[in-house]
Amino acid sequence: MSRRKVDPTWFDEEVEEQENEVREVSVLPEHEGMRLDHFLVGQFPERSRSLLQDWIEAGQVLIGMRPGKASTRLKAGQEILVEIPALEPARPEAEDIPLNVVFEDEHLLVLNKARGMVVHPAVGNFSGTLVNALLGHCRDLSGIRGVEKPGIVHRLDKDTSGLMVVAKNDQAHLGLTNQFSERLVNKHYQAIVHGQPQPSRGRVEQPIGRHPVDRIRMAVNPRGKTAITDYEVNQNFGNYSLLDLQIHTGRTHQIRVHLTWLGFPIVGDPLYGRRNHPFAIVGQALHCARLGFRHPVEHRPLEFAAPPPEDMQTILRDLR
Repeated sequence: MSRRKVDPTWFDEEVEEQENEVREVSVLPEHEGMRLDHFLVGQFPERSRSLLQDWIEAGQVLIGMRPGKASTRLKAGQEILVEIPALEPARPEAEDIPLNVVFEDEHLLVLNKARGMVVHPAVGNFSGTLVNALLGHCRDLSGIRGVEKPGIVHRLDKDTSGLMVVAKNDQAHLGLTNQFSERLVNKHYQAIVHGQPQPSRGRVEQPIGRHPVDRIRMAVNPRGKTAITDYEVNQNFGNYSLLDLQIHTGRTHQIRVHLTWLGFPIVGDPLYGRRNHPFAIVGQALHCARLGFRHPVEHRPLEFAAPPPEDMQTILRDLR
């Protein structure tokens, strides 16, 4: 078995790179004498019993490093390893979805992603994604790693809007990936938050990892990865503020987690925010407003800007 060690920070997770996840669970005294399959149902409530039995039969459940059987009676103190197969993603199809393209040449394109658009196809979102739209838009793709697909070198959350750069060939993909990994890309965001941060400017340098209980969420976690966010108050509006932000790393949900940790969650954030706000917005009021990097082939500096979406602008007009 191999533990999944994919860093979602910068790189496009190719299908062939996805590995099975390995989870370790302990048999507690109250589980003494339980059948293995019954025990696993309690440990993996999101999985069906028949699926868990399939894993056992396939040798993906080990007790003391030996394959277990569904009827095996457990003993307190035993350690069980469960190999969870990686999902096989559907092959994305080209779709005619309008894109707000800011810049495009034969090597890359820069677009202003709308809030609500998922970047990659996944369970529950096999169509209508940015990848589907790009496959429909880019008629001159030469391929990434031998596959005709756009090269996603960084991501924005579904409910975050703003600028993204996409590679159209291997040379551009490698050049952009190197710039992201070496922290040479300038990414500036705007966010409307609850409260008034004090001091009015500062740096949050707190590691981010998976939440210890809620696996959907991320959290400031001493065992997490380095995450650095600079913020500055652009305008104060009493109970709300407009912030300018720059991130120097690209952890999952980084800005959302850091601002929540500070005590100033983003307005509309369905995962980390507060529900008591009067604004008509679906998703967090977070927008990538500026993006700067060197052209991965021509090596000239490029800088792009995009105004916040209309709902954020409406909130700001109301607050002013």
